[in-house]
Amino acid sequence: MNLTLETLHQSGAFTGAPVKKDIEWMQGETPLKGVVYVRRLSYVSVVEDFKAKAGAQDAVAGRMAASICDADGKPIFTAADITGDADPTRGPLDPNLTMAFLAVIGEVNGLGKTKPSPKKKKSGTNSSSTASVEEPLPKPSET
Repeated sequence: MNLTLETLHQSGAFTGAPVKKDIEWMQGETPLKGVVYVRRLSYVSVVEDFKAKAGAQDAVAGRMAASICDADGKPIFTAADITGDADPTRGPLDPNLTMAFLAVIGEVNGLGKTKPSPKKKKSGTNSSSTASVEEPLPKPSET
């Protein structure tokens, strides 16, 4: 395949529209629900990961900022908004909401899913073939 924008688009190489997800979390004693849009991991998330590796920002906050967006795919906050560095009077994001965001990011990107293990075959006890019995190896002679 010749790599062009069109062939890449046709093969699904772009992340496409964000995925709408419902989330629930506890704010103190109060249960809350909301709708959030999640961008699939992409070039933007790789850039955020590199910023974190370079020590420019928190890795988890960068991943959340790259993933949580509005319906059009535009980020709704920065890593500094999440950590509270952008506005110290607001403080960092609530841990329950943080976990709800991380859960939907994982769901949308298929993180944590494993392929099912192959089904184990029954032992050969019912098999019609017979097992050969090997003779023990001779002991080395002592000299």
